[in-house]
Amino acid sequence: MTIALALHGGAGTLRRSDMDSELERAYRAGLERALEAGYAILRAGGSALDAVCASVCALEDDPLFNAGRGSVYNLDGKQEMEAAVMDGSRQDAGSVTGLSRVRNPVLLARAVMEATPHVTLGYAAAEDFAARIGAAMQAPEYFHTDKRWQALLLEKERLANGGADDDIPEDRKHGTVGAAALDAQGRLAAATSTGGRTAKWPGRIGDTPVIGAGTWADAHCAVSGTGHGEYFVLAAAGHEISARVRYLDETLETACDAVVHGQLMRMGGTGGVAAVDRLGRVALPFNCEGMYRASIDGEGRKRVAIYRDELQR
Repeated sequence: MTIALALHGGAGTLRRSDMDSELERAYRAGLERALEAGYAILRAGGSALDAVCASVCALEDDPLFNAGRGSVYNLDGKQEMEAAVMDGSRQDAGSVTGLSRVRNPVLLARAVMEATPHVTLGYAAAEDFAARIGAAMQAPEYFHTDKRWQALLLEKERLANGGADDDIPEDRKHGTVGAAALDAQGRLAAATSTGGRTAKWPGRIGDTPVIGAGTWADAHCAVSGTGHGEYFVLAAAGHEISARVRYLDETLETACDAVVHGQLMRMGGTGGVAAVDRLGRVALPFNCEGMYRASIDGEGRKRVAIYRDELQR
């Protein structure tokens, strides 16, 4: 009857000196709410898929995190949200990209998995599907936050002054939420949602909706990633972690470290993952200054953390 849940709220430069105590408490409270939303489902005997969707919805509804309500803006000042879910017990998945009006993109990704013959839908077609199934929609004002708008203005100014796209400051580069879970029936699932990268090109698709890159689940482990999405795609990061567990018989911790601290760093990619395996073990490694993260492992050990100097596991 082992159950476990791990989640992240984005990775990047998260130093204690850059965050006042009130904001830090707000972030930790948001992580706690998301953890409890998913874990309550697992405690009641619910599915891993329901649990990860509940955790991610809680983060999408919290404007502090770069997903749903707190999504960043692209170069045109628009929001293009992405999400994915994967049910490891059925080897099934759904994802969406280019959303601007769907309140909870992760739920639309699940609907794509369960109610269409496809894995991924995007842009107007995805929002038309959302309207047809009665998904909760919001006006653009709902998704606006002054923090994200100011980040766009600062980034556009930096780019106009000759700054390179790859040199975007860490606090504007990363921002994704996600969860991985194991339920009492031994099923694994993962879900991820994001607003993408500040000042990304319109139409850019990141790793979140690419199954096997930022989102993966099978019978062995479940993985949700956050970081520089292009590198997660090129490394097939989520699937690579699972492959190392399956074919090399590595522990979840070793497999995650090999990808996050090894393969991604060699390529120049920064970020981290939240992962759970079939034994209820949790891994939350990252290769940058910090990652918003929370977990309850198969032994019931709970932790909520932000900074690098807090234990990564």
